[in-house]
Amino acid sequence: MLASDPRDTFLRYSLAMELAKEGEHERSLEQYRGLMADDPPYVPAFFMAGQQFAQLGRADDARTVLRDGIEQARRQGDAHAAGEMSEFLASLGP
Repeated sequence: MLASDPRDTFLRYSLAMELAKEGEHERSLEQYRGLMADDPPYVPAFFMAGQQFAQLGRADDARTVLRDGIEQARRQGDAHAAGEMSEFLASLGP
């Protein structure tokens, strides 16, 4: 399906989540990066990438992605996503 519509946001997001489940973290994160670079950026990708970075012990990367995601969520008027990412960011500590 993705081959016939490589810009399909839902399919790309689903692929990233499946890759993460399979332990293909770099491939998963590459999919999330693509979603974050879209215009407009796909806000849920920031949260999922942040969680994945945290699970991999890459807290600095997680913080960076989450801060960017919070900013994008606010720009897009998604207060709920901004709040969720803010809470997760706070849980990572300084």
